[in-house]
Amino acid sequence: MVTDTAAASALERTWWLRAPAVLVAPRAVFASLRDDTDDAAEARQEPLVAIAALAGIATVLASPTFRRMLNDGSVSLVLVPVLAFLAGSLYAATAWWLGGGLLHGAVRRLGSEGSWRRARHTLALAAAPLALALLTFWPIRIAVYGEDLFRTGGDDYGRGDAIFGGVFLGLVAWSVLLLLVGVRTVHGWTWGRAVAAVALTAAFPALIVAATML
Repeated sequence: MVTDTAAASALERTWWLRAPAVLVAPRAVFASLRDDTDDAAEARQEPLVAIAALAGIATVLASPTFRRMLNDGSVSLVLVPVLAFLAGSLYAATAWWLGGGLLHGAVRRLGSEGSWRRARHTLALAAAPLALALLTFWPIRIAVYGEDLFRTGGDDYGRGDAIFGGVFLGLVAWSVLLLLVGVRTVHGWTWGRAVAAVALTAAFPALIVAATML
């Protein structure tokens, strides 16, 4: 029993180091998800939840709602990180369960026999660039623009803001690419099949966004 506990603890510590490595060696990290036993999945659960939470906060900070948060006089600057944490955590939980479910449904339709749990873990690992954004991109952007970043008007406009926006879109594209690599690696599929799975996963959210814009 003591030996099993020590082994589980060592495997969990390994995943805290392995998960960020998806940014530089994605295939090797995603290949580790092929082991979907309960022990293996439990060992990687916490670091992947942490990545998902950081990515969720980074994403909501880029939303139009937060870009005009301080337009409301009842909201002070000190509330912004609190609200970002709450909204980001909710967004991450939704993406973890619903997004994982959509990915699971898409890969099953294309012939996979993998679990919903593994689909969630694949999606969380793919969000690593967005988690990185919270630790690198957002501190720099907030340092440059300060509270102007969260209200209409101010200095956060023009070429500089466009450059920051382009960098964030690049991080989003990196996450999408990692998801493609992850689906392809975990299932041993061709690029075409992986693209089809990701496209099917994105189809339902895209329809919802399109409907809200009509």
